[in-house]
Amino acid sequence: MVAITFTLLLVALWAVTHRYHGFDRDGALYAVQALAKIQQPLQGDLYLQNTSQDHFTIFSPIYAFFIRIFGLKTGELILFAVCQLWFYAAAGMAAREFSSSNTAWLSVALLIMTIGYYGAYQIFSYSENYLSARSLGEALVASAVAVHFRGWRWQALVIASIAMFIHPLMALPGVLLLVCLHLPTKLAVISTVGGVMAALVTALMAAHIPAARHFLTVMDPAWLEVVRERSQFLFLQYWTPTDWGLAARPVVCLGLSALVLPAERARKLCTAAILVGVAGLAVAFIAGSIGPVAVLLQGQAWRWMWLTGFLSVLLIVPTVFQMWRDDRCGPLCSVLLVLAWTYPEIDGVASAALALMLWLARNHISERAGHYLKWAAGAVAAIIGVWIFAHCWTYLRGPIPETGRESLLIGRIREVFGLGISAAVFVGLLWFWVNKNHSLYAAFAVSLALLAAAIVILPGSVRQLDTAGTRAEIEEFSDWRQAVPPDSSVLIVPTRNSPAFIWFTLGRTSYMTVDQSSGAVFSPTTAREIRRRSEVLLPVAEPDWRILTRLTAEHAGKRKDDAQTRPLTAQSLSSICSDSQLGFVMAKENVGFDPLRHTHAGRFEDWNLYDCRHVRAVAAAT
Repeated sequence: MVAITFTLLLVALWAVTHRYHGFDRDGALYAVQALAKIQQPLQGDLYLQNTSQDHFTIFSPIYAFFIRIFGLKTGELILFAVCQLWFYAAAGMAAREFSSSNTAWLSVALLIMTIGYYGAYQIFSYSENYLSARSLGEALVASAVAVHFRGWRWQALVIASIAMFIHPLMALPGVLLLVCLHLPTKLAVISTVGGVMAALVTALMAAHIPAARHFLTVMDPAWLEVVRERSQFLFLQYWTPTDWGLAARPVVCLGLSALVLPAERARKLCTAAILVGVAGLAVAFIAGSIGPVAVLLQGQAWRWMWLTGFLSVLLIVPTVFQMWRDDRCGPLCSVLLVLAWTYPEIDGVASAALALMLWLARNHISERAGHYLKWAAGAVAAIIGVWIFAHCWTYLRGPIPETGRESLLIGRIREVFGLGISAAVFVGLLWFWVNKNHSLYAAFAVSLALLAAAIVILPGSVRQLDTAGTRAEIEEFSDWRQAVPPDSSVLIVPTRNSPAFIWFTLGRTSYMTVDQSSGAVFSPTTAREIRRRSEVLLPVAEPDWRILTRLTAEHAGKRKDDAQTRPLTAQSLSSICSDSQLGFVMAKENVGFDPLRHTHAGRFEDWNLYDCRHVRAVAAAT
């Protein structure tokens, strides 16, 4: 019964702290990769027509299989749920190897309630709220770690190797971690340093020895400019202090876990995870600073930090339980470590570092000082309690969190649990009560309450307000679908609009959006075409792929329009339609040229569809 209770607790916790984002961010990119396996004309999209990330994964055919059976929206949601359940189940299996099966539930709960950001600008996190190849790759790597510590080491390597075919960038740190675990610690350190030095030598050879460029591609200035502007997070020199703090936090936490946990294999895991993460950052710095060598930059070794962060959170609960037993600074260190991941009002790395320093100094702490530190831990807990109460009161009196998804009550509950520390306190108290109360009836009542909460809250967590790709919207725009040839491209003005409507509702290729420009790092041809098309679109918008320039301007205090768009005019329409690669234009403005107008109520009510063939013909006639 306890297992059922805690399972329902995790489901309800995920429901109240997460929202499924569907086609958000990379969710649309992976969806179009899969849909292109079914609708071949989509292969001609700017994002897919040259080398793209789709060339390095077998995830798209798997995704396409689900789409064929269940449809785009439902297939996406089902595969997302499979990956999420797999990831958390594998994490729970791994957590049980370093703590009891009872406390492993808390480790999984902590993974659910924390956001595992890695890299820069808080773009990426493990266990993301949309479907991508990373979702399945992370589940496989977590499974490999769990299998390894169950004694099946070669099977773990096989699983991690399979993950390489799903998402090599996310799976490689898993393979490297397992290799480090196989080797003696000293040899693992030497091998890590050797690997970083090999990357350095490779970059230097490519940059300074012309003959090496026959097998090592160095990005030319034009290609590099597009990549640097569009994907500034690939270059560590552009990372902010906040980004480096997020990178340092799991390293500090793993260092603390290595000192606290008594089991040798736990300490070895901490060491291996730190080696993999730090080595990834070193290789990424070399890749972005020297040359840069295309294959090293495309390898995005900074992504290795995802595994470092995941394992650091996985070991927090056993670390806290072990530290709590120390009579001097254990309680305060435990509180600080939990706050480092769940309390948004403090610097996480500073809190973890303070816990680490206190633990290192524990042998020099007197009994009297230890007594004061216990009071300090209690005072911190009391302050946190007051803080939670104050924020709950503020939320109750604040504006209604209208989302269009659920009731006011559920919205308020999400706000409270979204604080992080409030969710941690609730889960901790409920876990403690269930374990202390051996009444079957009480456990059954709690299970029913959690089940009811999950049933009520979960639909709002997975409900999507975006209608792109739904059967109703496809039928609504059937006239536009008939007007646009299958192999023709479409542009939405303003260009800040997502390509999801074009890809999934119209079933056509998108001419140009900032999402599509993410593939520039894999192909100089794509980078050149992005630059060319952005120049074509200058009459209606500034290049939206120049993200680095915009961020620099914002940092300098220069306020800029998010998309820097301009209203469509007859002259600008004629100008952009002069490019034969552009087939149709969608815009709110009616500037002549006999557009096909959409009259149905909705987000594109009274929008116009312009045929560039007709625009060019009229322009030629005048």
